[in-house]
Amino acid sequence: MTKTSNMRIFIASVCIFLFYHFSSAQTSGSPSRPVKAIIAGRLIDPLAGKVLEHVTILIDHDTVSRIGKDIPAPDSAQVIDLSAYTVLPGLIDCHTHVTGQPSGDYYADIFRKMPVDDAVMAPTYALRTLVAGFTSCRDVGARGLVDVALRNAINRGDIPGPRMFVATLFIGSTGSHGDLNGFSPYLSWTDGPKELSGVANGVEGVRQQVRFNVKYGADVIKFGASAGVLTEEESVGAPQYTQEEMNAIVDEARLWGRKACAHAHGTVAIKMAVKAGVASIEHGSMLDDEAIRLMKERGTYLVADIYNDDYILSEYARLGFPQKIIDKERQVGRVQRESFRKAALAGVKIAFGTDAGVYPHGWNARQFFYMEKFGLTPMQAIQAATSNAADLIGNTRIGSIRVGGFADIIAVKEDPLKDIKALEKVDFVMKGGEVYKK
Repeated sequence: MTKTSNMRIFIASVCIFLFYHFSSAQTSGSPSRPVKAIIAGRLIDPLAGKVLEHVTILIDHDTVSRIGKDIPAPDSAQVIDLSAYTVLPGLIDCHTHVTGQPSGDYYADIFRKMPVDDAVMAPTYALRTLVAGFTSCRDVGARGLVDVALRNAINRGDIPGPRMFVATLFIGSTGSHGDLNGFSPYLSWTDGPKELSGVANGVEGVRQQVRFNVKYGADVIKFGASAGVLTEEESVGAPQYTQEEMNAIVDEARLWGRKACAHAHGTVAIKMAVKAGVASIEHGSMLDDEAIRLMKERGTYLVADIYNDDYILSEYARLGFPQKIIDKERQVGRVQRESFRKAALAGVKIAFGTDAGVYPHGWNARQFFYMEKFGLTPMQAIQAATSNAADLIGNTRIGSIRVGGFADIIAVKEDPLKDIKALEKVDFVMKGGEVYKK
């Protein structure tokens, strides 16, 4: 057989393969999802700060296509009757750690678990978050890039979970809240590039760490401006980077099109991070008048986890945490709530963030009660977890129910504007047009 004959046979085989491949794809592929029509009894519009009555929401695939009263649903539409419910956008938690939570054995969590253990449990925690009504979250720190893999699996549709915007590795200085303290210097938790630890020092060092995080999937950059509670360094709030280092982190993040957020409890560290240009202060426990003024002037969001103080003080001794950590929580927890009250009264921009993973995943909505107790109206608390959170993340397709936005929609039986705790009992969850709870 000649070379010409072989080539003809090869070309014919390829054509036959392509014909059957594409014919099969056209005839046996999954059918397109029908248009859905949600009949909402009450619709909370966080962008306008209003409640609309008797609204129809049409959904095409994963997107809201039309909203209004007396809109006829297409004959082929799947009608979802929520006329007895309050409907609102899917909630957003801007401070989560979806890949883990305490097991009840503090030292086993540190010495025996690996990132693969986090990866095994992460889909469970992601699903709990989603069915609690949180259709999006900003995940601000995980081991071993597990958050990147989780986000990607959710985006591919392999597993159910919220839309995730991930920080990957917490960036911290040597001996900081981002570094493990209180143990022998001969112990090492990193096998591979030093950047996998997240520990970086000096202007060039922190710039390199930002680049590493972005290279391997970070949507947002998080760094430790101050000491923290759930680690064993001496302080709670002392600065742990210089002003020049913080400036460099934020500047490098900006070069790569990323926002930066700062873990910051202490007053001095908060002000340094705000001056560096962070998009948000996480925790913000010790705010003074100057810090509040700076945050207002620069439009810096406060993301304060004001529920979990209760959980830490009631459960962390039982979970085996060192007394030093529990004592630090006693030092900072109540102060943080008063700082939140002052910030709310002053009009600082607030986005919802819980530090979920410090307490069990799926309990995120328990924080709403505390946000109302310490200064926000119910509508403002809902805005913090919808339109404000979307603005902080920088995604206009989440955080509201509007034409062109993702069909991320939840519903509750009771009116959360009358009792904010209604959001702890979400009855209906849709993400991207798919119903996950009803």
